Amino acid sequence: MPDPNGFLRYQRQLPKRRPVPVRIMDWKEVYPPAGEELIRDQATRCMDCGIPFCHDGCPLGNRIPDWNDLVRTGNWAAAAEALHATNNFPEFTGRLCPAPCEAACVLGIGDDPVTIKQVEVEIANHAFDLGFVRPQPAPARSGKSVAVVGSGPAGLAAAQQLARAGHAVTVYERDDRIGGLLRYGIPDFKIEKHVIDARLEQMAAEGVVFQTGVEVGVDITADDLRERYDAVLLAAGALAGRDTPETPGRHLNGVHLAMEHLVPANRMVAGLQDTTPIDARGKHVIIIGGGDTGADCLGVAHRQGAASVTQLDQYPLPPEIRTGLKDPWPTWPMILRNYPAHEEGGDRIFGVAVQEFVGDENGNLVAIRLAEVSVQRVDGVRTVVVTPGSERELRADLVLLAIGFEGTEDQPLLAQFGLTRNRRNVLDADRTWQTGAEGVFVAGDMHRGASLIVWAIAEGRAAASAIHDYLGAAGELPAPVRSDQQPLSV
Repeated sequence: MPDPNGFLRYQRQLPKRRPVPVRIMDWKEVYPPAGEELIRDQATRCMDCGIPFCHDGCPLGNRIPDWNDLVRTGNWAAAAEALHATNNFPEFTGRLCPAPCEAACVLGIGDDPVTIKQVEVEIANHAFDLGFVRPQPAPARSGKSVAVVGSGPAGLAAAQQLARAGHAVTVYERDDRIGGLLRYGIPDFKIEKHVIDARLEQMAAEGVVFQTGVEVGVDITADDLRERYDAVLLAAGALAGRDTPETPGRHLNGVHLAMEHLVPANRMVAGLQDTTPIDARGKHVIIIGGGDTGADCLGVAHRQGAASVTQLDQYPLPPEIRTGLKDPWPTWPMILRNYPAHEEGGDRIFGVAVQEFVGDENGNLVAIRLAEVSVQRVDGVRTVVVTPGSERELRADLVLLAIGFEGTEDQPLLAQFGLTRNRRNVLDADRTWQTGAEGVFVAGDMHRGASLIVWAIAEGRAAASAIHDYLGAAGELPAPVRSDQQPLSV
């Protein structure tokens, strides 16, 4: 049983990040490996609740109290087994997930929640370091084959589940390396790419075949996939970046979508190119958007040597702690989120919106004109109201639009399968995760819209279960979520 006094004896504590002056000189992960004593102490804070709401906060249904207590007693092998029972890639989620499980931690009602995410990543690190992560090839082949389009966490999770069930799985990726946004969309200071490669080695040993540099719908058609495979899973993400074409001056040189900045920066770090067309060095950078992608742009700009960085958010400054009025426990709290990149420098301005991108006579960006705003909802319609007389200018040489994604891209494979995007620009699925095309399934952001990595993995696992059933295979695979399921909310 757990230590009944653990949460009384230990306070919430995270490992110290690498010093700012050191880490902005390289691209290595911000957090160094944590000491084993610290992680055991933090795991000891878990109360092993009779009704652990952290299970509901996480769509994967991770057995959090189980592996917390195993870490507390030093049984890392069993902890790794319990963790992998519900999560194919805890080394990804432990680094990248914002941890809705912690928002739903019962201890968080009257104290700081357990550091679930940190314990998780340390279990994953130990699992690799101590050799607990081994290939698990299927004992027998099913004779069925599946094509997975897209190699992000949803596609990879589905591929691993299906391969372990004995199906022949081929993953198609249009980029030159596997990983989707994990590979080129997220900077190395959040996840170094050898972490991805280690898991891909395991999957390859389990029989998953990876085809890179292949754009389905162009290099290979939908008819080709139907002829070669018994089922197809679409997991190509939601990469259509949200833009502001109506803002005056959007056409100016120096205004870019966030991914136009992040992708070449990641490719440079990987040694795949020597220069980047969008470099923040010596520039005054404005980042529009206050979420994860905006923080990624902020950290990259620091490491590229920006002269200054200012991050804009149209919403007002949120409180530092949960107020409980509109976000009661155990729902996701609307609080101020400080990322490691924020302690590295830069300014944040809340409650403002850009009214115009200002250029010179040569069409180059030189400034932005912004105004204070309030965001209101009338009859469910979101409206941004400008405060009269609040306009001012800020110098800007580079603007990065990190205001989210509009859905999956309109790509040839959709028309070839006879599929159309819904009003949210993603694909609908029935209760079996199947699209309107027979034998064609969808999972992850391509179905859900841009969301959390835990939701992508959960949907990939659930879609794999549905495909397994569709193929008439024996037994069942775990399906942690339904196709119509939504996050825990008020």
